[in-house]
Amino acid sequence: MNPRLAAAKALAAVLSGKASLNSSLPPQLDKVEDRDRGFTQDLAFGTARWQPRLSALAEKLLQKPFKSADADVEALLLVGLYQLLYTRVPAHAAIGETVGCADKLKKPWAKGLLNAVLRNAQRESETIFAELERDPVVRTAHPRWLQKSLKAFWPQQWEAICAANNAHPPMILRVNRRHHSRDAYLALLNDAGIAATPCEYSRDGIVLEAAADVRSLPGFAEGWISVQDEAAQLAADLLDLAPGQRVLDACCAPGGKTCHILEAEPALAGVVAVDLEAKRLVRVKENLERLGLSAELIAADGRDTAKWWDGKPFQRILLDAPCSATGVIRRHPDIKLTRQPDDIVALAQLQGELLDAMWKTLEVGGILLYATCSTLPTENTEVIAAFLERTPGARELDLATAAGIKQPHGRQLLARQGGHDGFYYAKLIKIAATRG
Repeated sequence: MNPRLAAAKALAAVLSGKASLNSSLPPQLDKVEDRDRGFTQDLAFGTARWQPRLSALAEKLLQKPFKSADADVEALLLVGLYQLLYTRVPAHAAIGETVGCADKLKKPWAKGLLNAVLRNAQRESETIFAELERDPVVRTAHPRWLQKSLKAFWPQQWEAICAANNAHPPMILRVNRRHHSRDAYLALLNDAGIAATPCEYSRDGIVLEAAADVRSLPGFAEGWISVQDEAAQLAADLLDLAPGQRVLDACCAPGGKTCHILEAEPALAGVVAVDLEAKRLVRVKENLERLGLSAELIAADGRDTAKWWDGKPFQRILLDAPCSATGVIRRHPDIKLTRQPDDIVALAQLQGELLDAMWKTLEVGGILLYATCSTLPTENTEVIAAFLERTPGARELDLATAAGIKQPHGRQLLARQGGHDGFYYAKLIKIAATRG
């Protein structure tokens, strides 16, 4: 399959609200030649990253909007515009190959439309953008609701957040301290001619100067390293792990933090890892097996403790709560298309319900670390404030990290170009059992 067509089909499902790229792209990648998989992925992710700008340009050049039944043609046009504006694909190839895909969609009528719009964009995009970029939605390539939210919550940082969201993320490794110190692994990378530097905040983190096939890195198959963002790596040390503790990792998939907890404290009494869907635990199991680690995996709704909790209290709980993922947009740019403002209120409600449920399983004197990959206080400090208000036996503890910005509750890490993702942490201790 033509990589442009594959990318457009994956994007059409996203534009129609039927899927995310995580689910719609893999089946399309299976249909292209191996040599074209990287290009296809770049077309899909790059088009999603710049969609607010590309769609604004398309709207200026089209006489009327697409019908919902023609989301595939709309996606194909956006893929064509992305090639013209953000890649080194020659213009004649970007236009010709994209227009030719209309036949494969069985919509030959679209060929003339695509050809005309793409050729006009080639000639006029610079002039049109000079006018359009007065709108911050176009300038920052963020949907209006998110652009306005970021500006309201982070008036000094919002434009830097948007720029980081639009940048390609760095490749960051977590060194398995059971095998090597970070310095020792940096030396191995240096010997292999791979440029890398230590992370600023994570004691186990390494930033590669250039992304690499993880299988080519020293000791990957042997479990010496994993790929994990620096912000996510902070969780294990913030839990204050100690021998003999029983640990719960709630909402654990894909298992990076589960594995890091086990690497950080080999003498734990055990780790229970819970996630909503059994299919999501497959990846957790694979990660554990590669690293030679073990945990009890349970597929269940964390809120329904009667179905999964054995009544034995945990001394430590990591609640990596479901969230808007607005801190990892650079890794999942289709979030700009799939998230809506109403989602945030619903997610905050879910986060509160999970906190209430997990708290019942925590031992008096135990610690719960709340985490999200959101940059919106609605899901973060406001959730913790509401929980503390209704939970007399809970107290907040300071976080032993300089990362991020101190909030009324917890610390907020904002995505940094070349550095960590956007993330949030708050640390709570149970000083008394919940009444009733």
